[in-house]
Amino acid sequence: MAKPLEYNATLVGREDLTSALAIFKIKSDDPVSSFIPGQYVTLGMNNEEKPELGSVRRPMSIVSAPEEGDVLEFYIRYVNWPESDNPLTHLIWKAKEGDRMFMRAKAVGRFTIPEAIGDGDPRLKIFVAAGTGMAPFVSMIRSEMLRNPDVDLSSYCVLHGASYPADLGYREEMEALCKSNGLHYFASISRPQSAPEWEGDKGRVEDYFLPDRFIELESRLGFGPGELTSERGVIFICGLQGTIGETIARTVSRGFVGDNRKLRRDLEVPDDVPASLFYEQYDNTPVIDPDDTELRDRMKAEMRQALGLT
Repeated sequence: MAKPLEYNATLVGREDLTSALAIFKIKSDDPVSSFIPGQYVTLGMNNEEKPELGSVRRPMSIVSAPEEGDVLEFYIRYVNWPESDNPLTHLIWKAKEGDRMFMRAKAVGRFTIPEAIGDGDPRLKIFVAAGTGMAPFVSMIRSEMLRNPDVDLSSYCVLHGASYPADLGYREEMEALCKSNGLHYFASISRPQSAPEWEGDKGRVEDYFLPDRFIELESRLGFGPGELTSERGVIFICGLQGTIGETIARTVSRGFVGDNRKLRRDLEVPDDVPASLFYEQYDNTPVIDPDDTELRDRMKAEMRQALGLT
């Protein structure tokens, strides 16, 4: 049994978007040391109703920007079918404003623009977010805005997918930035049959990279067919295995190379080819099925052709 956690933070705000999706604002007794947008901290709680289960801690991406102060914001989905007998979301969902919890006072993680491509890279930054995968991308964009309210955000494209319109957290904030600062934001829902009023894009977020829709996306962004390659853009993905794996498989023909060492070895990517696709994964399932040799062979061939190695 895990040792009980010593609480050092307070829930100071909560907004329930749906019964299973909420924004939590948490303030640590000792302010979290400075962080880079895209990083995460560990949250934890003790199971006081079932103390025999002990405590649980989980990493959570920070939504708020470093410039927003000591209160950190988190975008969390309730896990209906948890893999653990003691899931954090089941405990935090019972928390009310003023309740105490644990938060590690140090942010970590390499899923950041400076770490991935360096500051000042002029290429289009494509953010692919499945559900609560929006969290790190909101932090990145907010930070840009808080450092310069007049910043040109046209070098950012946010693709957000969710099951229903109500699950598209931060949609209004992103749409406002499209009008004021030139951000590109496209939202898609995967269960349109349950939302007949929805007039926007339909399908999973990775479906933007299906052949015909990829060309449509390019047109929306001002590119000609086939012009959006790794020379013109970089891709950041946050979500579950399906979104990550399908996005990688569908963009490899454009020369987008992942930063994962094992995947690079499997696809026989030369060491001197820089990464142009980065991801933050919410589960441990391999993003590309290691037993799907047909898929891997196809991806190898497409990669070599895109990189001019054939």
